[in-house]
Amino acid sequence: MIKKKHRFRSGFELDFARYLNKNNIEYEYEKDKIEFIVDPKTYCPDFYLKDYGFYIETKGRLTTPDRVKHLYIKKQHPDIDIRFVFINSKKKLYKGSLTTYAKWCDRHSFLYADRVIPKDWLDGV
Repeated sequence: MIKKKHRFRSGFELDFARYLNKNNIEYEYEKDKIEFIVDPKTYCPDFYLKDYGFYIETKGRLTTPDRVKHLYIKKQHPDIDIRFVFINSKKKLYKGSLTTYAKWCDRHSFLYADRVIPKDWLDGV
């Protein structure tokens, strides 16, 4: 349920929270901080679906710092399941790139979807 105290960082996060609410999917927003070593740094995934045991990171843009951060986290915390929900996974990483957000996710074994959670992510729980 969207609570008044939540201040989402983007309109897409707010829309995604509304989608979760509409579908009666319980979540916690920016619940955890995950430390990863570069300096060290921490990262707060957008949504944690506690009944399903995975995090959702909503993205309009997948920047170079985002990609680097997620590769560090995946390597240092292979047991943490972080999945992406993009506005458009067919978007190119940068102008002139042949790689889309979807191809980058496939290459690095991240699950991803566009705008909503695929039904199969929620099946079997």
